[in-house]
Formats: sequence, C-alpha cells, structure tokens
Amino acid sequence: MMAAGRAAECGADVLLLEKTPRLGNKLRLTGKGRCNITNRSELSDFVAHFGDTGRFLYGVFSRFFVDDLLSFFHSWGVLTVVERGGRVFPVSNDARLVAAALEGYLRGGGVQVRRKSPVEGLLVDEGRVLGVQVKGRSIHGVSVVVATGGASYPKTGSSGDGYRLAGEVGHRVVPIRPSLVPLVVKEDWVGSLQGLALRNVRVTLYLDDQRIGQEFGEMLFTHFGVSGPVILSLSGKAVNALGTGRVSLSVNLKPGLTPTELDDRLQRELREHGRRRLRSVLAGLLPRKMIASFITLLGVPADMPVQQVTAPERKRMALLMRGLKMTVAAARPIEEAIVTAGGVDTSEIDPRTMESRLIKNLFFCGEVIDVDAHTGGYNLQAAFSTGYVAGESAAGVSTRTPQS
Repeated sequence: MMAAGRAAECGADVLLLEKTPRLGNKLRLTGKGRCNITNRSELSDFVAHFGDTGRFLYGVFSRFFVDDLLSFFHSWGVLTVVERGGRVFPVSNDARLVAAALEGYLRGGGVQVRRKSPVEGLLVDEGRVLGVQVKGRSIHGVSVVVATGGASYPKTGSSGDGYRLAGEVGHRVVPIRPSLVPLVVKEDWVGSLQGLALRNVRVTLYLDDQRIGQEFGEMLFTHFGVSGPVILSLSGKAVNALGTGRVSLSVNLKPGLTPTELDDRLQRELREHGRRRLRSVLAGLLPRKMIASFITLLGVPADMPVQQVTAPERKRMALLMRGLKMTVAAARPIEEAIVTAGGVDTSEIDPRTMESRLIKNLFFCGEVIDVDAHTGGYNLQAAFSTGYVAGESAAGVSTRTPQS
C-alpha cells in the first residue's frame, strides 16, 4: 500500500493486485492488534537491530525514516504515542486505523485496486519486466513492485509467493526461516509452568558453551517451551544455530543481584526462617508456580526444613536462580513466526532505489527482501521505508496505465 500510494503520488498510474478479499490483513494483526508502527531509536541503533543486513537499509532510511513516517500517519489522522523501549503505537491502539489510513492514501492517489487477484508469475523479456500473469491473463506495465510479504501468517495471504516469483526470474533467495518465533525446549518441567510470565529477567542464548545472544525483559512459559519479547528477540540467532551444536537458554531470575548479594540474601532468608519448610521460604523469592519445579531441579525433598539446607545446597540454589537452563529443541513453525528471515538477496537489489540488479524496472520491498529485525517496530519501519522508495523509484519509469 505504501509503494502503490507513493507511486501514485509521484504521478504514476498504479494498479495494486491483492491476493485476498481485503488489503492489509497482516498489518491489522501486528502488535496484538495495536500496530507497533516504528521505534524512536537513533539511526545507528535502529539499523543495528537488523544485524548484518541492516546496512542495506541506510539508503532508504536516508529518504524516508521515523519522522517522515509519523508525519505521514499524522496527516491521515493517526496520532501516535511513544511507549517503553521507544516503541511507537497509534494513540487509538487500533491497527485497523493504520490500515484505513493507507487505504485512504490509495484512494486519494487514484490507485486502482483489484482484490482476489493472486499473481502467478512475472513477465520478463531480455532482462526487463513487462508485467505480471494473473489468472492466466497478462497484465502489462512499465514497472512492477513485488510487495508480497513473507511466509508467516499464511491465512493473511502472506504465504511466500514473492520468493517463488523472484526465484523464477533468476534471483537468489536466501533460504527462509522463522524469526521472532517461540522456541520449543526439551525439558519436561517447562510444560508445568505454562502461562507463567517472568519480568525483568536476563536470558542468555548459548551455542555449545559460547554465548551468542543475550536479552533483558519479559518471557513467557508455554506448553511447548518459551515465548515472550526476550525469547522472540533471541529466536533468530537460535534458529540459525540449530543443527550446528547444542543450543540452550539460561535464565537469570535475579539479574539485579551480584552472586555475593544473592548468596547474602539466601543466607539471611534461611537464617531468619529456619523452622519453616523450604518451599515456604522460596515463595518469597520465586513465583509460586515455579517453586515445585525449582525444588525438583535442586534435588532436595519437597518438604525439606530450611534448617537442614547445607551450604553446598544453598550455593546450588543461587546458581539455579542465576542460571535456569533449558535446551532448545526447535522453533515453532514459520506459520507462527511474526516475521520471516531470509528472502531476496540484498546484493541483487539496488539499495538506493529497491530496483533489481538483474531485471530492469522490477522492484522489491518489505519482508520479501532478506532483512529482518528484533521486535519493537523495526520491521514495519523497514517495510514502509522500502515501500516508499520502491514506489517512488517505480514511478520514475512508470509512464502509462497498465493494460490488460
């Protein structure tokens, strides 16, 4: 929608082909229906959230970035608010209004929209795109923008079509995989904690014995493993590491305390409550739902009197609180991922225009490109920015109405 609207704003006659009966299906689901539009991070920090492929976005961010995006939505009546971590949401907390603003942008530019029109293939001849194939018919145009999204949430229409279209005309597609996705763990005790949310914890991701990632914040236990913001942020690295060694998570339940401070705290608790049972004392240190599993992992009797806890057992308690370990078995299916990692190789796309380096007048934008970031509004900003630049660039060569 951003690409189509911007192309029309630049004077092009634009036809938007939508696979489903409605525009913006996935957009309406983002941020649990609230739509985390962007993030207020500084440019260098913003780009860092994309990892190695982030530098590809410097070009589009120099032309359309956070302030530009917010000005755009404000002009369409979508006021915004900045929340914790720099996350930007509409004041209404309603993603539908974000989609409605973009639809208004299309109408205002005279964009022709054809719904229920899945693109079957790209028409290419002698290194130049000529149009697309839809329902066995050719639709010709001077330029084509592929803005099909990724492969997650396929019920919204985001089912990976763009990867196939790009591959068929010779583009290299970096193998797709889930990102921002819950993780499955091997340990059975995790299932007993289903529904338990932990706040202000530090989670470290390991490949064998090497730390490959670390996040601080909130996490959630599920029937299959773990989820929540910190897990989603680490999931991309976890997915990449799976199959190359032992992938594990370590949860520090008391990140605000040094090892010495935690040991002092435990000694004080045990000394002051010597006549009570261990599980009773742990109720003041851990979420109640976690206590039974914690005692099992500690390897002591469930009804153990506090006065019987030995110094080695106390030290094991501290180690467990600072490093609750789980083994990652897998990621949940890509259909459950918030975004798709992988996609059209960025080395085959001009970062200044989003034009294919292989096929003239063919452009890519959004999740179909091999760029993905942590949760927090970064991915949507990248989609809007690449869409804006792709539409503007396509309009530079789009001089006539597509003909069927």
